[in-house]
Amino acid sequence: MKILYEEMRPEEFLESLNSFPVAYLPLGTLEWHGLHMPLGADGLQSKGIMEKIAEKIGGIVLPMLFLGPDYETCVDGKPYYGMDYFSFEEGKAQQLEGSSYYVEKEIFVSMLDRIMQNLARAGFKAVVAHGHGPSTNTFAELKGAYAEKYGLQAYTLWDLGYTDKEGIMTDHAAANETSLVLALRPELVDMSRLQKDKVPVGSWGENPVTGASEERGKILIDKNVELASKNLQKIAEGFSFESRSMNYHDVKSLLE
Repeated sequence: MKILYEEMRPEEFLESLNSFPVAYLPLGTLEWHGLHMPLGADGLQSKGIMEKIAEKIGGIVLPMLFLGPDYETCVDGKPYYGMDYFSFEEGKAQQLEGSSYYVEKEIFVSMLDRIMQNLARAGFKAVVAHGHGPSTNTFAELKGAYAEKYGLQAYTLWDLGYTDKEGIMTDHAAANETSLVLALRPELVDMSRLQKDKVPVGSWGENPVTGASEERGKILIDKNVELASKNLQKIAEGFSFESRSMNYHDVKSLLE
């Protein structure tokens, strides 16, 4: 059975929706993730893990949302975002190449709200969203609003799986995230770009040079997919919904 929303025909969508009405939203970015990792690391991790959950228990995986909020500062009239600021000494912000994702939080909130409205209209009962840290935290702040406005239960992978070092995406381009990308897309990681005697630029957390490995990533993924899947199945037992079907009538011909 297909799991990617954009690849489904309508009857395939309904079959999946009626079986397990859960949507997975990867909150990615196009953002510096060290010299060793791809710019789309956030979405590659979250979508890759969501695909594994969907393959295991069902649900539909949405395309990556690559815009997201982050810390913003301005130096000499030039804007800097997130790791542009945190990666350097105070007052020494520098643009990290390839980062192209920033959107103001209020715009991101509006985008999420419209996405959730559309997903509720399509028939989903729960949405799992995860990825870029500030994006995931913003989504988490709004879980109550989504339940009240749209009747949608909302979860992050931290709600369903593990947290701290055992969780999914708990650092930035450091040992956790590097291990996850090594496990999911090893061909996109070049550990030779990092040197043991140099601090990795734009990495926050445990040093990836000494702490990251494909094996560690596979263990993290397996543990989190297993726990998240069990929790989602329990949640789905409480869903109340009617199966949807296609029964169109009064169709107007728009053909020439």
